[in-house]
Amino acid sequence: MTAAGFLEGRRLQLARGVLLQCIMGGYPPARFYGGDDGDLVLNAEPTRIHLLPWSARPRALAICDADELDGRGSGLSTRTLLKRVLARYAEQGLQPVVATELEFFVFAANPDPQQPFQPPLGLDGRRESGGSAFGVGSNNGLRGFFDEVYQCMAALGLPRDTFMHEMGLSQFEINLLHGDPLLLADQTFLFKHLLKEVALKHGLIVVCMAKPLAHTPGSSMHIHQSVVEQGSGRNIFNDAQGRATPAFYQFIGGQQAALADFTLLFAPHVNSYQRLCHPFASPNNACWSSDNRAAGLRIPASAPTARRVENRLPGADANPYLALAASLAAGLYGIEQQLQASAPLQGEFEVPDELALPCTLHAALARLKRSRLAVELFGQEFIEGYIASKSMELDSFLDEITPWERRVLAAPA
Repeated sequence: MTAAGFLEGRRLQLARGVLLQCIMGGYPPARFYGGDDGDLVLNAEPTRIHLLPWSARPRALAICDADELDGRGSGLSTRTLLKRVLARYAEQGLQPVVATELEFFVFAANPDPQQPFQPPLGLDGRRESGGSAFGVGSNNGLRGFFDEVYQCMAALGLPRDTFMHEMGLSQFEINLLHGDPLLLADQTFLFKHLLKEVALKHGLIVVCMAKPLAHTPGSSMHIHQSVVEQGSGRNIFNDAQGRATPAFYQFIGGQQAALADFTLLFAPHVNSYQRLCHPFASPNNACWSSDNRAAGLRIPASAPTARRVENRLPGADANPYLALAASLAAGLYGIEQQLQASAPLQGEFEVPDELALPCTLHAALARLKRSRLAVELFGQEFIEGYIASKSMELDSFLDEITPWERRVLAAPA
């Protein structure tokens, strides 16, 4: 939209079906978004209008709510779903506080998707070969790229906490500061957009696939969660002596009860399960533990006032609005139902069958299809539409023959 049109308040509308568009570009049958595929209105959030600092010409991006023509938030909009979850907390005088950790890979340009991704050429003319976790050198040649990323984050008001080279080949992580979940979802979305746009300026690509390289750690979007009382700001996970409260264990119990049903909301693509089924600190379970990265629900070492639950299931490919909505809804469900957490597990452990999660897109689809809890918390319209879209994605994947099949199965009997 032109700046003049936006400032005049001109209405921007969007076909409802766009919110269920498959990642390949197609759409599920119209019955999932209304037979007439009517319009939604995109209403800009006044505090989320940003000039894009990487653009050569003045451009702005406005984060919007997708609303029905009568003003109601659309049940197909993941931002609306998150706002509804937060409203349920507010009804009980509570406010969740979250932080996201986003991992991503920086690769050289990859014009041929048949070829594997490669790290950029370093300053010595070589490509990174691994073993650089927490490395502080500049040989990878990315100093200019990251300098502009930092400048753009500052210009957009995206406060960063820590930055590091992760375990994977040319893999990095930037942690955003904790705060309001809707703000963090907006910031995570905007940050991913920023990364990809700045990378293109530098002749690079940023990849937020869950598992872009075999035999290499995948990329996560861990969610740190606590809940405070509105007004006082007291962390309800602690009592006056700094000990864990029943609400803390109930929140964990809700996560444990829901993660299997909600796996597809955290791991939305075929590739997501490459990360979960070949875990490098990416556990596919609903176990909980203190400071143990083998558990899907980790309690980081911290002072009692910072007591929080880290959900390690979501990948970098997850929709931040949907992942936050699903994780927080699960925790609130546990508090409301006063669910009890299992016993914590430490050290090396075997995952009990009841705490194992789906390990393929097919299995996650089947679990979500029979989930009454998902429909109760997110509405039948969204869950059925999401399932329809993801079913098309799985069918599209199964329509192709992979290089592995040609390489291994074409050999003579």
